[in-house]
Amino acid sequence: MPASAADRLAVNTIKGLTMDAVEAATCGHPGMPMGMADASFVLWSRFLVHDPSDPAWPDRDRFVLSAGHGSMLIYSLLHLTGYPLGIEDLKRFRKYGSKTPGHPEYGHTVGVETTTGPLGQGFANGVGMALAEQVLRDRFGPELVDHWTYGICGDGDLMEGVAAEAASLAGHLKLGRLIFLYDDNEITIDGRTDLAFSEDVAARFRAYGWHVQKIDGHDHDAVEEALHAARGATDQPSLIACRTIIGHSAPNKQDTSGAHGARLGPQEVRLTKQALGMDPDASFVVPHETIAHFRARNGELQARRRAWEARLADSAHRDDWALWHASPAVDRVAWPQWSPQDGDLATRKACQAAINAVAAQVPNLIGGSADLSGSNGCVLSDTGALQPGAWSGRNMHFGVREHGMGSLCNGMALHGGIVPFCATFLVFHDYMRPSVRLASMMNQQVVFVYSHDSIFLGEDGPTHQPIEHLMALRLIPGLVTLRPADANETTAAWAVAMGRTDGPTCLVTTRQSLPHLAGTASKAAAGVAQGAYVLSDSDQPCQVVLIATGSEVELAVRSQAALAQAGIAARVVSMPSWALFSDQDRATQLGVLPAGVPRVSIEAGRTLGWERWVGLEGASVGIDRFGASADHKTLAQELGFTVDAVVTAVRGVI
Repeated sequence: MPASAADRLAVNTIKGLTMDAVEAATCGHPGMPMGMADASFVLWSRFLVHDPSDPAWPDRDRFVLSAGHGSMLIYSLLHLTGYPLGIEDLKRFRKYGSKTPGHPEYGHTVGVETTTGPLGQGFANGVGMALAEQVLRDRFGPELVDHWTYGICGDGDLMEGVAAEAASLAGHLKLGRLIFLYDDNEITIDGRTDLAFSEDVAARFRAYGWHVQKIDGHDHDAVEEALHAARGATDQPSLIACRTIIGHSAPNKQDTSGAHGARLGPQEVRLTKQALGMDPDASFVVPHETIAHFRARNGELQARRRAWEARLADSAHRDDWALWHASPAVDRVAWPQWSPQDGDLATRKACQAAINAVAAQVPNLIGGSADLSGSNGCVLSDTGALQPGAWSGRNMHFGVREHGMGSLCNGMALHGGIVPFCATFLVFHDYMRPSVRLASMMNQQVVFVYSHDSIFLGEDGPTHQPIEHLMALRLIPGLVTLRPADANETTAAWAVAMGRTDGPTCLVTTRQSLPHLAGTASKAAAGVAQGAYVLSDSDQPCQVVLIATGSEVELAVRSQAALAQAGIAARVVSMPSWALFSDQDRATQLGVLPAGVPRVSIEAGRTLGWERWVGLEGASVGIDRFGASADHKTLAQELGFTVDAVVTAVRGVI
């Protein structure tokens, strides 16, 4: 079969599989896979270096389908190139328990590099992957790290702010091994893009510092030439604007919003197959010629992977490579400790001591802050800034780009070889929540550090004082949120974060200085890992349990003393993590929170949710309003974070 005919049959097979799967599911997005079938075929059959027999090969090219609603595109490509995704899996598209969910999910479908669907996220993940590749390439050389990050994005991706943040940073960093094919079809669900989108995308990306080309996305030669040109732009990321027709080949629905987010319908599918020279009465047809065509390079790709393995085995970097790709060496960290005799210290300052202790033993710990490194203490002391030409630096300057920062860190973690962290003020978690949610969904080891954790940040006022944010973090499944009470709990929190290789961690720290509490030096390591522990108990039978987090644990200790003078025996429980304590068995939980004993929670945040731990008979000392601009001592007095307020709450429950 002539090459051009084989290519056309391969493209038509992608279109046929897409139409059939969406029809079988009775829902889906056929338009994008049909419109990008030509460009993706060229990329996967002529450029992408991967090995379906070893999908986790570290030096494979990464492919990101940022426009994840077009998931049948990647499922078709994975099936056709030989990944363990059979035709029966394609027939179960969007069905419960299938390997072909509505949007691609990392860890669920072999060959999917990141979970996409929320638009712009995959694009920013791709920037993070390309950054990780560059760092590792600088460290280990091109003989071990010589791959590219490719992706497909659409109009929706490029309208989202997270993509703008990531694209700006990618241009600044000159990530020349990053190439995105932009599906420029001028259609969204509501209609043509000019309803709300009339900017010059190419000019915008050129202004970011990207190498930009405009081509006919259905012209295979043009796509190939553009990809070669993009690979030659070694100091610029590349955007190839592929002018395409959504739903390409569907005679009545192509180039309309009707092809975007709904099935074409049986009659339109029949007409489309007839126009393509396919049997209109057959479904899920994959010609042998197409399988052979897609897999013609597989032997060569396997040979490349085996040659890489041989180079790694003989490399002087072999041991370091293993260290960078293993779980962090937490047991070797020399954790700092403090005693009550040491001067007061903000937990953000303790965080800086802890993170530098980690960095001394975990050479691939890399990250930074959204322009707040001096404020939140996330600076690695013995290394410089990570910048173009200075890839050995470990301090990332993300700029004021919280959302892009979170998504880039997800991309670095997904790539492998990097343990990323990022930081900002807790109130700005709102700007990056989607990225934190996706880190949890993908079980990625990313450390999110949030300082200035409550009203006690003071004079900046209610715009910067988080109220509902702790509860918002606790709502995300799989995320461990830790709010340490002092410096010793802060180091213990970092130990938890470094040991969690199967999910993200949030560390929440104070602006204001706190005392080093008696007992944390000996109890915090085990207590924080457990999520909650008895910090201070009474000599008498316990009449009330005071449960506190963060800076309010010290208030609980002072309240315990005042209650003792009033003849009330109180236990103080520090609960840095709801998630970790929830994972404990019932006996452990009752050992900390005995049944039948009234409970009072103390936390400078929303009280909604605390009924889980204090019950309907308990009480919560918290804040259910926005804060105010004042020094932290005045705020404590005016907003009810005093010993008197705690004692009053205790009397109310006993």
